[in-house]
Amino acid sequence: MTEIMNQMAVSFDLPILDWIQANLKSDLLDTVMPIITLFGDGGVFWIAIAVLLLFFRKTRKIGLGMGFALLLGLVVCNITLKPLVGRIRPYDLQEDLGVTIPLLTDRMHDYSFPSGHTIASFEASTVLLKNNKLMGIPAVILAFLIAFSRLYLYVHYPTDVIFSFFAGILFGLVGNALAGKVVTRLPVRRKGRYEAA
Repeated sequence: MTEIMNQMAVSFDLPILDWIQANLKSDLLDTVMPIITLFGDGGVFWIAIAVLLLFFRKTRKIGLGMGFALLLGLVVCNITLKPLVGRIRPYDLQEDLGVTIPLLTDRMHDYSFPSGHTIASFEASTVLLKNNKLMGIPAVILAFLIAFSRLYLYVHYPTDVIFSFFAGILFGLVGNALAGKVVTRLPVRRKGRYEAA
């Protein structure tokens, strides 16, 4: 498995990462991309939004959906797939090939596949888009920017991000469906005598 992924990296992934470095690298993006990628760190930004949405009855289903999706991604991807696949980071592979890649961020101490930043971002943004386009569209744009930042910063392979994009959408849809089932079973607060019907 590792050998196959390394061959794919050399023939497909690294040329794309090197093209980004050669053609898109700029002082502006060198400044902006490390900031954008922080929005995906540990899923904290998306978790905070989910928790906030849980406080309001009208958005409780969205918060639950995001929570379920993020939990699925954590268990399946971060806890299961990362150690199981054990794919080293692209800059580590380049070093094994005799090439040193200057990084704009700290070196990661976990495995590369899949991209936790990308999965969490598309899980959350998918749930938001399914329920509220006003929140969902900016969230999807941010998710794409976060995914691109992982490539620009040379910390993930394109195949990591592509897989994570689809996995994030899938988990977002599953999380949203689970939230729909849970919400229908929650007790509905009866309105008081003087509350509007």
